[in-house]
Parts: sequence; C-alpha cells; structure tokens
Amino acid sequence: MKKIKALILIGVLAVSAVALAACGSKKDGAVTIAVPNDTTNEARALLLLQSKGYIKLKDGAGLNATIRDIEDKNGIEFKEVEAAQVPNTLKDVDFAVINSNFAIDAGLNPVKDSLIIEDNSAKYANIVAVKKGQEKTDKIKALVASLESKQVADYIKKKYNGGVVSVVENLGDGYDKSVDYDSLKGTTITVAASPTPHADVLKIAKDILAKKSITLDIKEFTDYVQPNKVVDSGEIDANYFQHLPYLEAFNKENGTKIVSVGAIHNEPMGLYAGKTKSLDSLKKLK
Repeated sequence: MKKIKALILIGVLAVSAVALAACGSKKDGAVTIAVPNDTTNEARALLLLQSKGYIKLKDGAGLNATIRDIEDKNGIEFKEVEAAQVPNTLKDVDFAVINSNFAIDAGLNPVKDSLIIEDNSAKYANIVAVKKGQEKTDKIKALVASLESKQVADYIKKKYNGGVVSVVENLGDGYDKSVDYDSLKGTTITVAASPTPHADVLKIAKDILAKKSITLDIKEFTDYVQPNKVVDSGEIDANYFQHLPYLEAFNKENGTKIVSVGAIHNEPMGLYAGKTKSLDSLKKLK
C-alpha cells in the first residue's frame, strides 16, 4: 500500500513539475521576439515595432527605451539578447529584430529577407569616432576624407544593394585639400572595426590612402566594448562600428571621451522570421 501511495505521489509531483515548467516558458499563444539587449539598439528595435503598430511604448520613452517601458506588449514576449547573438536565436523564437551588419554576417539579406525594416534614419548612421582632441589632426582628416569618398559610396551601393546605405551628402574624391599628405607619407592609421560591413568598407579607404603612401591598419573586433576602449586609451587611432546614440550612452556609462568625426553609412534594422514565417501571427494594436 505504501508503495502504491509513493508511486501516486511521484506521479503527482511529475505532473506538477511539467505544469510549473510550462508556466515558466512561453505562454500559450504568445509570440516571442528577440531584441538586442544594449540600451540604444533595444530602444531602436522597440521603436521599429511601435512604428509598425505592434506595441505601444510609454509616453516619453525614446532612444533609451527598454522592454520595461512598453505600455502595451500586445501579447508579445520579448527575449533580450546580446546584439551579435540575436541571429542565433531565430530557431528558438518566432521573430527577431536584427542589426543589418549581424544579419549580413548570418547570411541574411536585409532587403529581401526582412519582414519589416527601418527607414534610413540619419540618427542611426554609423560613424567614425576618435578620442577627443584628435578630431583636427591630419591623420584623422585623411581617414574621414577617404571614407566620405564617391568610391566608398559606390562600393556600398553595389555590394549591399540597400542593406547598407551611404549617408554622405557631399561625396569627395577621397582626399582633403587641407591635409599635408606629404608629411603623412609612411604613416600608419589604425582603425578598430566590426568585420561586416565596416572592415570591408575600410578596404576601399585603404586603397585610397595607399596612393598617398599612408597605411591603413584595420583591426577587427566582434564586440561593442573593446573598440571604444582601445580608442579612449590611445592604443588605436579611430573606430568605425557604432552609431552616435550608442557612443553617447557608452561615454556616459564608462566615462570615456570619444567623439564622432563623420557619419558614413546606415544599416537599417529589420524584423526577421524565426519559427514563424509570416506576420499573420503578429497582430497590430487596435
């Protein structure tokens, strides 16, 4: 009799454990969306979803919004993930909001594969950044001129076909007339950059600078922290991987003194399909 009671108790506990596990996982009928977990990119993802009518943020929630600032989640469950890892969550969530550079790295085409995509907002343009006080040096002016060139803009247009967009309004020939290029001969400029598309774009700038006997040394980083730290320390001359809202938040949080010296391109953030392939399950707010 005791053995029967013990078996019954084990069965009850097993059922209870399953029920509790279910309660801690996805709610029945809920749509799961992965978003970047850093402040500016999370806000950017939420603002994209709000602009399309899928959620409502609290009044005043702007470029620093988090999921705690959502007034109406519309039945959506959010999964906060480090930005570079968001594409890896697609097999586990219904949708994911991904930065274009990480989407491209994951083999996704931001124009063809995204279900919704940002407008080309200038406030999220990717910038060249340097330590404060270095903005007017010939090395930095030469670097910026090479990136603000028609050659770079043409490369971006041809290579990324809308997935990355040049934001430079007055394209040049790659050179700054105020720079003494003769004095820079034999000089090396070091730049910290994300692999895609930043390092690829920098290769075009490298060819431009090489014609003036200047070496551009591209250092690739896969995170969003070290590129700013090595510039702030003076170890590396400049970086090219981030937008201005992220830089401003980074400076505030870390006490660094890094400034933008030029906006080069925009990478529209998009919503991509994971386990769910259609937007039909993602209902708009009434």
